[in-house]
Amino acid sequence: MKIAVLPGDGIGPEIVEQAVKVLKALGESFELEFAPVGGAGYEASGHPLPESTLKLALDADAVLFGSVGDWKYDNLERALRPEQAILGLRKNLNLFANFRPAILYPELAGASTLKSEVVSGLDILIIRELTGDIYFGQPRGVRECPDGPFKGQREGFDTMRYAEGEVRRIAHVAFQAAQKRSKRLTSVDKANVLETFQFWKDIVIDVHKEYPDVALDHMYVDNAAMQLVRAPKKFDVIVTGNMFGDILSDAAAMLTGSIGMLPSASLDANNKGLYEPSHGSAPDIAGKGIANPLATILSAAMMLRYSLKMEAHADRIENAVKSVLAKGLRTPDIFEDGCTKVGTAEMGDAVVSALV
Repeated sequence: MKIAVLPGDGIGPEIVEQAVKVLKALGESFELEFAPVGGAGYEASGHPLPESTLKLALDADAVLFGSVGDWKYDNLERALRPEQAILGLRKNLNLFANFRPAILYPELAGASTLKSEVVSGLDILIIRELTGDIYFGQPRGVRECPDGPFKGQREGFDTMRYAEGEVRRIAHVAFQAAQKRSKRLTSVDKANVLETFQFWKDIVIDVHKEYPDVALDHMYVDNAAMQLVRAPKKFDVIVTGNMFGDILSDAAAMLTGSIGMLPSASLDANNKGLYEPSHGSAPDIAGKGIANPLATILSAAMMLRYSLKMEAHADRIENAVKSVLAKGLRTPDIFEDGCTKVGTAEMGDAVVSALV
């Protein structure tokens, strides 16, 4: 199995190193090929997604990704900023379905900012459409305002749009995921204001006819954000658009105690995927050896499960993470009194030692 390993920027190389360490400890002969991406890609070739990196990602069976971004690149033109690399990979690999599980391990109930009785036992799955919506819609840019009270002034604009096929395919993915869980699906939209999301809602309702065993409800995104912090366990599977999913999945991450615990999978129609932690590059702590690698290690487990069809190895990694947490080992972001504080490499080593 060929895995493209793209560490990226900030804490990316540190956390990916630990995930690679765990993969190597499984005893399989993975073909791991590394390539620069993001700011590292720009430094190597003048572009955040070098052609050689994109080719590697296209040729590989799966992609293990770290993070991109650094303040020192903020003055580059938008097309050359590190973040364009991940957008380019999603688009070129047609990774339209983003799975972001938010699971609260019992040992981390005290690390959540919410009361333990509100979040204890939390296990939700957010499915985010990843290649459409306002992030990719055209036209976009800066122009002279053509009308209204500010006519003639400069204005920035982006376009929110979804084709019917885009909505249908993510709806099928979400209903099928719900069938494998508690058979409950919440579609999050803003149909009361946005034509795009009334269109979204109508199509999801139509696709629902093919999944009568799944209970479907609809929720406006502002209410969904409130309910995530008021009563998060009322959700099981959430499906939503690109921008809303970006925001809600980060909110859900904090319910688990730290965004450093949240893995993700971005999949195409054939389950080839890119796997990355949901957090960013955190350049303020890069090189300090204190970043939490567990989201990246758990992303590697998702890679084994979804793309490489190695369910048993995925279970081994996830059980090892549970074991390490049960022993009280904590990186600074999830540290509590009475636990043992460890660094990035120590946490990776502990997961390796806990593999059975």
